[in-house]
Amino acid sequence: MKKILIVEDDDTIHNLIKELLQTEHYITKDAYSGTEALTVIENEDIDLILLDLMLPGMSGEEIIKKVNKTIPIIVLSAKVSSEDKVKALINGANDYITKPFNKKELLARIQVQLRINSSQNKNLKYKDIELLEDNRSLKIKEDKITLTRIEYTIMRELLSNPNKVITKTRLLDLISRDMENCDENSLKVHISNIRKKIKNVTQNEYIESIWGIGFKMKD
Repeated sequence: MKKILIVEDDDTIHNLIKELLQTEHYITKDAYSGTEALTVIENEDIDLILLDLMLPGMSGEEIIKKVNKTIPIIVLSAKVSSEDKVKALINGANDYITKPFNKKELLARIQVQLRINSSQNKNLKYKDIELLEDNRSLKIKEDKITLTRIEYTIMRELLSNPNKVITKTRLLDLISRDMENCDENSLKVHISNIRKKIKNVTQNEYIESIWGIGFKMKD
């Protein structure tokens, strides 16, 4: 079953959405602030986010910029101006619904986004290494390696472009979108941790450092 995060600080609306989704057999997770939402996203495999923009603390707009782009976001907001809609969509939201919303329309739009995301999320392969989308792990032959969220983001970018050097700037930008501020030293630590996990199952090296530039998959 698909897991949907509801980020809404109004109890009445939150509970209405939760009941609607559970009636349709979705698993629901709850967040009532931006900070709480990021904590849930960090610790759960979320399939879709329903996001209010006006939240206590961190706004919905800030969350959109920080969430990994593999997770579809549907904004549910009382903000009705075209400017607000365009801004949210440009920043990374997949859809935008104004309040009050029609229940059937909401369910239909959820189904569309889940279907699109499912068709796009295909496992990435290079030689005998495979990145598994479903459980966000790395498979080398018959061995599976569990990745952290940041490690997964790094490997997804490297395996999406196996013959290309991925700059440190590019990786740092992706990691920062994925909720964590990161500098070059931290990036090196993440790469080192991935290498250690790979070395636990094989002596083959998969990640090559390009001095002063970044990293690529080893030829």
